[in-house]
Amino acid sequence: MSARWFRVPLFLPCRQWRAWWGCRLLTLLLALLPLATLGQDPSLAPAFQFEKAGQQKVRMAFSFQRNLIIVKAFLNEQGPYNFLLDSGVGISLITDPALIEPLGLERGANYHVTGVGEEKSLEAFYSDSVRVKMTGVKASALSFLVLSEDVLNLSGYVGMPVHGILGYDVFNSFVVQVEPTAEQLWFHDPATYRPPRGRRWTSVAFNLEGRKSYLTVPVSLTDSLTLPLKLILDTGAGHALSLETASDPRMRVPPQRLKAQLGRGLNGAINGYLGRVQGMQLGRYRLHNLLTSFPNPESGALRAEVPRNGNIGFELLKRFEVVIDYTHNTLWLRPNGLYRDPFEHDMCGIELLATGPDYRRYFVLRIEPNSPAATAGLQPDDELVSINLAPVNRLNLTQISRIFHSGDNHTLFLLLHRNGEMISALVRLKRQI
Repeated sequence: MSARWFRVPLFLPCRQWRAWWGCRLLTLLLALLPLATLGQDPSLAPAFQFEKAGQQKVRMAFSFQRNLIIVKAFLNEQGPYNFLLDSGVGISLITDPALIEPLGLERGANYHVTGVGEEKSLEAFYSDSVRVKMTGVKASALSFLVLSEDVLNLSGYVGMPVHGILGYDVFNSFVVQVEPTAEQLWFHDPATYRPPRGRRWTSVAFNLEGRKSYLTVPVSLTDSLTLPLKLILDTGAGHALSLETASDPRMRVPPQRLKAQLGRGLNGAINGYLGRVQGMQLGRYRLHNLLTSFPNPESGALRAEVPRNGNIGFELLKRFEVVIDYTHNTLWLRPNGLYRDPFEHDMCGIELLATGPDYRRYFVLRIEPNSPAATAGLQPDDELVSINLAPVNRLNLTQISRIFHSGDNHTLFLLLHRNGEMISALVRLKRQI
């Protein structure tokens, strides 16, 4: 079968100064790929069902790593494999080509998927009728787009094996309730689900377009400018908020800003700024001083099939117990213990990649220029050994990330391996925005 060509922005914008390995936003925008060509008719019945007839809800544990929801799934009776649960993806993905042979995946149409600024395309193929099973739920014939290379390297970013992304099909099948602090999900039967009650719950309506959910909510950009902005509800985005200034001439990057590498396409950096907006209203709740990414319009990364102003990620959503109801086009929110946590950026400037059999060896991929890490003399390819004399092989990437966000003027004593020698460095964290 001959390959088909589509230009798809594989854009991985992120919340900090991050190359694409370390993005906190891992949204794969398969925006320009016509779903009809993949056999994905949105009018079809939900792909997933409960394993037991008559069941109305099921509880599932998940691993909450770097603001990402990681669930376990069996495919074709093999596994379990780890998948990112991402409402920003219209078709589910297998990102690890090592699964092709053991799963016996049937190859459908071939695709050349090109990214922002691409000269060389990524090959992928469509595979349908994959049997998927998670705790208490199953899909007898789920469709996937299978990538020929693990270009996302979600495993190295998250610090545990990650084999793909589950998207729209899960959210279209159930009312999905996420409890971030308890690290558990509830899948509810949409036909019998009743909205949550209690004075602390609030609701926000959204629209479904192109297999993604869009909220229109008031965002206060400055003291004098509040706009209703159309934002993707994106559980696969690890930042709080990203805004696309080219989408509205009234939007501007704030004067107080930090030039940053926000992410990377397949063959090029996505640059822009980090700044803050004054606030956002979600139902009865107002969030203040939001750290926000502002990608450069000329990056070409902002192409999408549905006009929008940006997206809301899980750095914001994790402050709530979240219910996403596609049947009634409603988002329900109730604040949790994280609600009043400040929105902070990485105050160190180190980009780490997890490697090794257990993903507990950490190498420096990139040092942000003029950052505390650069001032302390750290270099790419350094291997991080300990932080404040605590061996890092006892820490996961989420815990290390929290340390790098821990506070302005905090001093970290680092030990690193460089060219076979042990070196030490004192890094004084600095809030720059």
